[in-house]
Amino acid sequence: MRIIKKILIVDADVHIHKILAYRLSILGYLSLHATDGEEAIVIFKEQLPDLIILDIMISKIDGFGVCQQIRQLSSVPIIILTGLASLADKIAGLEIGADDYIVKPFAIKELEARIKAILRRCSYATMNKLDSVDDIICIGEFILDFNKRHIYKNHQKIQLTNIEFCLLELLMRNAGQPISRSIILQEVWGYGSTKFLPTRVVDVHIYNIRSKLETNIRNPEYILTIRNMGYLFQKPF
Repeated sequence: MRIIKKILIVDADVHIHKILAYRLSILGYLSLHATDGEEAIVIFKEQLPDLIILDIMISKIDGFGVCQQIRQLSSVPIIILTGLASLADKIAGLEIGADDYIVKPFAIKELEARIKAILRRCSYATMNKLDSVDDIICIGEFILDFNKRHIYKNHQKIQLTNIEFCLLELLMRNAGQPISRSIILQEVWGYGSTKFLPTRVVDVHIYNIRSKLETNIRNPEYILTIRNMGYLFQKPF
């Protein structure tokens, strides 16, 4: 039996709700709706949606506050969809745990692609399947369990969001090989090979992962920056 994915839309604009509800229904998703932050938290706890589309400019609790509260409870994918377009706002949203940040006005096809890519990776990662050697990656002091979605450093579990896990998995599966930001965006977020890609999204998530994995974030030992290209997970010597 096919399980219908639930997507919580949190926005003060009723017009946005109507557009997204219609488009999501065509894609086979069930939409849930909240118009303020307090209502969003209540619906999240009651319905446990598979993904959240979240505006920042909502009442009672703003989108940043909602994202922070949900991140204390869950690693559910969160896409911020908002009119706040400054770099500072984008960085703030990603640093508190949002998986993606899209600025209004937006292309509905772009949003749909982001939703499908994130949910596809989450669904693939949680499918029931037999463990195999390829599903456990051991590099130095790190063990990444793909099926259970866990990462351990010296046998201590490290808490990552879904998108952070996907990004780290990509780097660890290709340990020793530099991965460009554009490839990361295509593989993890589902972006197409367009000319203008939001590479800052990758950099902020790499920073967040480093803050959890590295002993000294200013002098990383494991996730290295490859100048003018992207990142590399360092194999032990």
